Amino acid sequence: MLKKMKVLVGVLALIFNLALLATAESGTPSKEEIAKELANPNTVLTSLKLQIQYFSFDGDLPRADDQDMVKLFFQPTLPFPLKNGKTLWIRPGVPHLIDQPVYDKDSRRLGSQSGLGDITLDVQYGTTLENGFLWSVGFSSIFPTASEEGLGSEAWALGPGFQLGRVTEKSVFGIFANHQWDIAGDGRSTPELPFLRRASSSEASISLTAIQLFGVLIPGGGWNYGSQPIITYNHESEEWTVPLHLTAGKTFIINGRPWKFPLDLNY
Repeated sequence: MLKKMKVLVGVLALIFNLALLATAESGTPSKEEIAKELANPNTVLTSLKLQIQYFSFDGDLPRADDQDMVKLFFQPTLPFPLKNGKTLWIRPGVPHLIDQPVYDKDSRRLGSQSGLGDITLDVQYGTTLENGFLWSVGFSSIFPTASEEGLGSEAWALGPGFQLGRVTEKSVFGIFANHQWDIAGDGRSTPELPFLRRASSSEASISLTAIQLFGVLIPGGGWNYGSQPIITYNHESEEWTVPLHLTAGKTFIINGRPWKFPLDLNY
């Protein structure tokens, strides 16, 4: 099987809803204020994110070390402030995969496919308190929208999630955890690794726990540094994935509009 992934991620984010940060006294928020707000997962800013992810692989299958792929991932963050002071966040994710490795059991070789992957949706309800404590609860889901059989899970998945953290003057840290089960469809062993074996109709195809630990330093000047690894446990294969992750980014104001350019490294 393909055992490891090395990921290089570039993220281009265009941020809207600046009026939520500005006041008559303070005027337009600075890049430092925007960088701090964007580091907060409970931000009230609407953003459009385009992630360009490069993967390379190795493993035991023939030519596994020669495999690589590119994933374009578009994820808007849409916050809806409510009358009770809380916020409802909706975060759809739309992936387009280029040269996704797919194992052909007939030829016993690795091939590749390109196209639309499974669309994801995160919905969270919560707030950031005046003391900096943040919380939210909600659910995460997967829709089997893949344009090719090898590009998705072929299953509908749904499960609960929660988030806890703290925002300080120069940092943001916390945890976001969720679990998903398949609720319909044929399915495969995990939505993260569609090239694995196909599950039989009598098997549960998705039972996946994901835990994202995040810690980001905000030194000023629009910069941010930190780590936000996503640790997963596949209850079907009884396997952990524990990545090493580093991130750095800088926020700019270009023609009156804020842009954030981060770079993420995963192993």
